[in-house]
Amino acid sequence: MTVSRRPRSLRIAAWIGIALGALVLVAIAAFLVWAGVGRMDADPAAVAALEDDPAVTATHADGAWVVAPATEPDGTGLVFLPGAKVDAAAYAPTFRELAAEGTTVVIPDLPLRFAILETRGIDDFTAYAPDVERWAVGGHSLGGVRACQLAADDPDVALLLLASYCAVDLADSGVPVLSISGSADGLSTPEKIDGAAELLPATAEFVELAGANHAAFGWYGAQPGDGDATTSRADVAAEVSRLVHAFLAGS
Repeated sequence: MTVSRRPRSLRIAAWIGIALGALVLVAIAAFLVWAGVGRMDADPAAVAALEDDPAVTATHADGAWVVAPATEPDGTGLVFLPGAKVDAAAYAPTFRELAAEGTTVVIPDLPLRFAILETRGIDDFTAYAPDVERWAVGGHSLGGVRACQLAADDPDVALLLLASYCAVDLADSGVPVLSISGSADGLSTPEKIDGAAELLPATAEFVELAGANHAAFGWYGAQPGDGDATTSRADVAAEVSRLVHAFLAGS
């Protein structure tokens, strides 16, 4: 009886394939565990106050928060992507005053709360408010990185960055850009914002809010590695809404 054996090279290749597959599974499992640790949920009191506000409507349906003016909208809209591990609801109070002024804000839930895992395009988000005529896309921290990619694919939108910066080159895109950061940010530090400025058009507007840290742009509590804020979330939200309202009006 003749026994057939696979060549040694094939056996080695098979073992390498099994080992690599196991490493991939371990890496995926480790990422899922890490992604579930330290998730930052929205302040329930802030969200509840927003839902009871007569000046705006705040609804969550089909995987997104939509914060809209209670009266006639002005035709402008903002798609806003949350930062890493942060609940989308945490940004709804940030844009309360912007919505009251007429802008519709769409804040989608992201896969595992990570913008880098989001594969949907800008049209998927704007479909939440089909009556809006002029759109901007923006994000906080990692959400802003993904927003830059969306703006690169659609130069007709404006770009808003909160405590964030781009990893793609938009310098020659002509996209209107407003970058708002905090002087006390320990994560997207002023140095990092300045270091990535060359990736934005020369017309980009930069505003640094004195005393604002990284977590001041959302209503989700403290964040590891952040600086100490010397200004309140309410004051930051009011200033963000004021700046963004003027930006959208001029875009």
